[in-house]
Order: sequence, then C-alpha cells, then structure tokens
Amino acid sequence: MHKSHIAKLWTLAAICSGAALAQNYPTKPVRVIDGYPPGGGTDIVARTIAPKFLESQGQAWVIDSRAGAQGIIGTELASKAPPDGYTLLMYTTNFTIHPNIYKSLPYDFLQAFAPVTQTSTVPMILIVHPSVPALNVKELLAQARSRPGRINYASSGFGGITHMAGELLNTLAKVKMTHIPYKGGAPSVAATLGGEVDLTFAATPVGIPHIRSGRVRALAVSSDKRSAVIPELPTMAESGVLGYDVTNEYGVMAPAGTPRAIVVKLQQEISRILRLPDVKERLLAIGAEPVGSTPEQFGEHLKSEVAKWERVIKANKIEMQQW
Repeated sequence: MHKSHIAKLWTLAAICSGAALAQNYPTKPVRVIDGYPPGGGTDIVARTIAPKFLESQGQAWVIDSRAGAQGIIGTELASKAPPDGYTLLMYTTNFTIHPNIYKSLPYDFLQAFAPVTQTSTVPMILIVHPSVPALNVKELLAQARSRPGRINYASSGFGGITHMAGELLNTLAKVKMTHIPYKGGAPSVAATLGGEVDLTFAATPVGIPHIRSGRVRALAVSSDKRSAVIPELPTMAESGVLGYDVTNEYGVMAPAGTPRAIVVKLQQEISRILRLPDVKERLLAIGAEPVGSTPEQFGEHLKSEVAKWERVIKANKIEMQQW
C-alpha cells in the first residue's frame, strides 16, 4: 500500500478514535486547576460552571487550587498533566504577560496548552483619590505630562494585569507614571483609598462600592467598550487614549495533545452553560461578561495578547525577572 494511503488511514483512525473518546467523555470527575487562591475571579467562574457541568454531564468539576508565584505553580502542574481531558486549567490574562516578564518559565505557554474557550471578560476601572485634581482622563494625562514621574499608580504586584494596565497607558499616552507594586489587588485599592498613591486600576466589583460611596473618583473603564455594570463611565478610547483595551480575562485550557474531539465537546458544553440566564446573572454580578469563544478564536486571541504585552514591556524597558 502506498505510504500516502497508510498516512490517510492512520489519520482517519485517529479521528474515529478521538470521536469515540468524546462520545463517552467524561466517565470520571474532571480536575480543574486554578493557580490563584479561592475567592478570586478564576475560582468564582469555575465554581459557577461546575454545578451545571455535573448536572448535564454527570461528572463533577473538582476545583484544585494551587496558588503561588502569580499562577505559575498551578500552570506548571497543568502543563504536565495527561492530555486526556480530565485535567483542565483556569486561564487569566496574567498568563499572556508571564512569557515576556519572567525568565525561564517551566513551560512554553502557547505550546503547552490547547485553548478550549474564553469564558468571560472583566473590565477594570481607573480610579483616583479625591485629592487628585482630575475629573477625567484628559486632565489626568495633562498633569502626568506636566509632572513626569510624579503621578504614581498602585498595582497588585509586579507583572500583573494592573501593572501592565498602567504601563500600557504610559505607552499609548506617552506619559511617565511611577509604578508602586502592592501584594494583591485589595491592598492596591486600599492604598488609593488612603491617598498613599494617586490611582489604580480596580476590578469592577471591587471598585464600584468605593465609587458609589465617594471615597474615590472613577475616570474610565479599561475595556474597549462600556461596561454593562457601570455604563455611565466612558472607555479609555472615548477619553482620548486610542487603542487602549485591557480586561482581566478568564478561560479554560487543556494540556497540549488533548484530543480535538474532547476539546470541542468541552467548548460546546461550557459555551452552553455560559448562555444560561442564571449563570449570566451570577457572572454579571461580579462584573464578568460571558464570552464562550471557539478554540480557534481563543487561540488567536492568546497569541495577540502575548504580542501586545511584549510590545508594552519593551517600550517601557521593563526588565525580566526570575520567577
């Protein structure tokens, strides 16, 4: 038999085998690794999906929290798991920043995982302490240009999404604000409330109560479209910073080599769950807007995000760190 015919037969056999696997999948609980502590965005999204998955598939999603090193510990563990669909990883935007911010990661992020679906996006809100004499983004940037390095912003830590949100603003608006890292999102918001720093980018559900109480002033949302949770706030682009788009994104990934048919089945099921009214309501309550993209759409988005943060990190001469 000709070699090309043999190759086609092997390909057909692999497709049939994968389809058979997917038809029976899942036959046991699915472990979902989360690289961050319980109670965070990835944890909430995973636990929102879990009971619906059990209800329809008859198998539990077991959330395995492996917090530490900005999610790297859990990500490494997931990258080494068998590619059989029974170990998944909760994704967050930080994972597309890490390849450009840390030396010697124990995995190649874009090669180590098969994208399943982006579950949701969570815009952040640019908040300033009331002592900052700026009522909008244009006034804030005017101050930053007149006082290079004097305006400072808090982040949840070096290399995190709020750090990069500030650096992207520096890049696109051609200003120089000073980065002040804190140990987590809550401390960075607290520092802004107390006037230790001028501003920060707060997660939507964290920032809104303080905005409503008048303890901070909100200037804009970080996404490229207005938030359904606080629609009165303009976007950064509407405020004059064209091309600005930063959201804390969540998603589901599987180890590379997971059968295509299983990846597709997972995507279809998770996407269906995200469209359920009670799921949408719960996600919107934490400021998360459901997505449910295809594996191809999610994969292309991940590549574009890695490239975007590479440009920002190089433009701001941020030195790579040992994780």
